Amino acid sequence: MAQVNNHLVIMAGGIGSRFWPMSTTERPKQFIDVLGVGKTLLQLTVERFGKLVNPQNIWVVTNQRYVDIVRQQLPDIPQGNILCEPCRRNTAPCIAYVSWRIKAQDPKANIVVTPSDHIVMNVQEFQRVIKECMEFTDESDAIVTLGMKPNRPETGYGYIQADLSNSSLRNKGIFRVDSFREKPDLETAQQYIKKNYYYWNAGIFIWNVSTIVNAFRVYQPKMNKIFESLLPVYGTPQEQEVINEKFPSCENISVDYAIMEKAEEIFVCPADFGWSDLGTWGSLQSHVRRDLYGNACIGNDINLFETHNCMIHTTQEKKVVVQGLDGYIVAENDNTLLICKLSEEQRIKQFSGEN
Repeated sequence: MAQVNNHLVIMAGGIGSRFWPMSTTERPKQFIDVLGVGKTLLQLTVERFGKLVNPQNIWVVTNQRYVDIVRQQLPDIPQGNILCEPCRRNTAPCIAYVSWRIKAQDPKANIVVTPSDHIVMNVQEFQRVIKECMEFTDESDAIVTLGMKPNRPETGYGYIQADLSNSSLRNKGIFRVDSFREKPDLETAQQYIKKNYYYWNAGIFIWNVSTIVNAFRVYQPKMNKIFESLLPVYGTPQEQEVINEKFPSCENISVDYAIMEKAEEIFVCPADFGWSDLGTWGSLQSHVRRDLYGNACIGNDINLFETHNCMIHTTQEKKVVVQGLDGYIVAENDNTLLICKLSEEQRIKQFSGEN
């Protein structure tokens, strides 16, 4: 049984269309079944927290255009827990808003914040890690972030430098953060993975509600004042109207810059549970079971001949036959077919016409 004060915040406002033609700006990747398992990434995110957080304590912060999609895909969470950003202002305003909204309802809330579009392969280990971190923050004023053990010199992620000589007295698996590092160039990333104290920054945070609102009071007083002043309207019919008026005045800044790099009681919990932010077709290929020739296939009847190292995603076709390709993406959705070199997938946005 989940603790009654445990809350989950899912940030689901992204508009990326990196998995075109499956994802578009009208239906980004968090709302599609990327893995071909009958559930969207958003639904899988909620599912893996099932033993940790009760449905009435699940909150989704999303863009105005996606509110109806969230309601359709998550019918079990209260409609009032779907918070609507009138415009994009990065993660700090998003987190400040939902934190004060939760505090108005549950002053003892213990919160985990997660993106909506990541995958986790080992759900049991994920749940163990989150449970330990939530127990840690429930009894302290600490902010905890998860650090993913790197297995390659990735230039697309930020890194966390941990002080492995300085673990918490209450949990020997949680360490103080030395510093946060921006996305590195390849040479720097190669140096990072040679050392055992650098971790990928997964953008998953755990804290109690008092800790995070106090951090906003200290490090982002102007932004905090906006959302703290709205305590009388949270949960009322006027909430959305007032948010629409006040939210656009917030600075466009990430929570990493706004809070994490400034606060003192910052800890990292190193973890290894098969995590990916699924930023590319190539990253999907690396997390799907591949055949002897390096091909990853998601679809019902895919037949490959003389084909190697390809990512095939054709869930709507009755039968697919591919011959003679090496290192390609083959993906279809709603009468659109993409055939593109994996090495050229950064050009997909150019091909798609998506803004």
